[in-house]
Amino acid sequence: MFREAIFAVALAASAVVATAAQAHPKLATASPAADAMVAAPTKIQLVFTEALVAQFSGIDLTMTEMPGMKMGPMKINGVKATLAPDGKTLAATFAKPLSAGTYKVDYHVVSADTHRIQGSYTFKVK
Repeated sequence: MFREAIFAVALAASAVVATAAQAHPKLATASPAADAMVAAPTKIQLVFTEALVAQFSGIDLTMTEMPGMKMGPMKINGVKATLAPDGKTLAATFAKPLSAGTYKVDYHVVSADTHRIQGSYTFKVK
């Protein structure tokens, strides 16, 4: 009976370790938020559920629509993402506020598990 109890505890512990090892960072919050309508922001801030590896994580920004103009997607150059001291917050700051239009945020992140996770969302600037 004692041996069975030890086996059950060891099995439960290995399941917890395996689950933690397979976890991936998930986007917890974003500012501007997905589908939000905001005044001209000067930065994008993404907070993830796990600490990230800075050199393998980044943000790309594309303007997909501008009021009153027909245009194709226009990549915003010079977007440099930095990792905050908490290790979970990825931020991109702009020299000047974003102009009115619709923007698509594409992000890619890597945490200690070394799996690349990517995602995207859009927001609008008034």
